[in-house]
Amino acid sequence: QVQLVESGGGLVQAGGSLTLSCVASGSISSINVMGWYRQAPGKQRELVASATSGGSTNYADSMKGRFTISRDNAKNTVYLQMNSLKPEDTAVYCCNAAGIRYYDGSYYPFMSFWGKGTLVTVSS
Repeated sequence: QVQLVESGGGLVQAGGSLTLSCVASGSISSINVMGWYRQAPGKQRELVASATSGGSTNYADSMKGRFTISRDNAKNTVYLQMNSLKPEDTAVYCCNAAGIRYYDGSYYPFMSFWGKGTLVTVSS
């Protein structure tokens, strides 16, 4: 099993910044992707950003240019730096760690773990 512990959420004014941290522990040898998702009240959970073990990153369109994901592999930690925050960024942000495989033309997660989430509230 993999345990994920997030920190860094809180209340910030629009235009401000926050940095979230996620520390992974446990059986992490098979994990090759870590990322951040968020879910606002009444909305579906959506990808914010992800980073592979090889260093590739991916961002949702609305977060490009404002959010930055980074990893410290030695510390088993992934970060999400959020700048120019908007009220619509208000959500519970959850860290995800997954083992992904490519099979028959598609990518499949063979294991996936979630943190409990940290609330980010952006006031107008």
